[in-house]
Amino acid sequence: MSILPRFNRLFAADGKCFDVAVDHGFFGERNFLTDIEDMHKVVATLVDAAPDAIQLSIGQAPILQHIPGKGKPALVLRTDIANVYGKTLPRKLYSRTIDAPVEQALRLDAACVVVNLFNLPDQPEVYEACIDNICALKPQCERCGMPLMIEPLVMKDNATAGGYMVDGDIDKILPLVRQAIELGADIIKADPTDDVSQYHKVIQVAAGKPVLVRGGGKVSDAEILQRTYDLMQQGARGIVYGRNVIQHPNPAGMTRALMAIVHNGTTPADAAWYIG
Repeated sequence: MSILPRFNRLFAADGKCFDVAVDHGFFGERNFLTDIEDMHKVVATLVDAAPDAIQLSIGQAPILQHIPGKGKPALVLRTDIANVYGKTLPRKLYSRTIDAPVEQALRLDAACVVVNLFNLPDQPEVYEACIDNICALKPQCERCGMPLMIEPLVMKDNATAGGYMVDGDIDKILPLVRQAIELGADIIKADPTDDVSQYHKVIQVAAGKPVLVRGGGKVSDAEILQRTYDLMQQGARGIVYGRNVIQHPNPAGMTRALMAIVHNGTTPADAAWYIG
């Protein structure tokens, strides 16, 4: 079954997409809940700001999908849960998908499902679990015409900063992105490289599949706007940002600023007008 109908709901007519991720509560960390305690308010604010998509967990997706009308953002459904984000790691790490993920996505009218591909230092069991998750998801997605977004995440050692932090080493990102493509990704959600001017190599290794860039940790307005502009110039097809939007004092304004950069090529200086 073709993924095109749902693909066209996720991406705008220009082939680009801004997906706001609000699935952070799925991972069980208190600091991830900052400014998203009231999910009904958060979702309503984002819907009013009109990004292309909102990324939610199975338990929170109905908040979006129960809003009436045709104009609301598409749903991207997070299908996997992991316990790898804490400053102090538990005795056993895991990554597993929800049961019947594609069936649940269809019932919620999702336009896409997303799953992680973790590369954590000296944690081969988590990496293997991610491979198993993807291998199980791919044929389900194919049968149902559901686009599969894979999120290849290269992390630094947990002890370095008291929690896994993004590793922007392009030589680590490239093979993991390609592996996600080889496993059947329809869309890639990948971290920015340390040197943003090299990001076209990530686009190239994705072999024609659209690459959406992950936002990562909270940074200044100036940094996130400039980085987004530079990444779009490198050939990215869009962004998936969470904390830089939902933890911003003006999440609606930041959403509109980033939409202007993604879809209109607006400069960071001009896009900052939306934030005030």
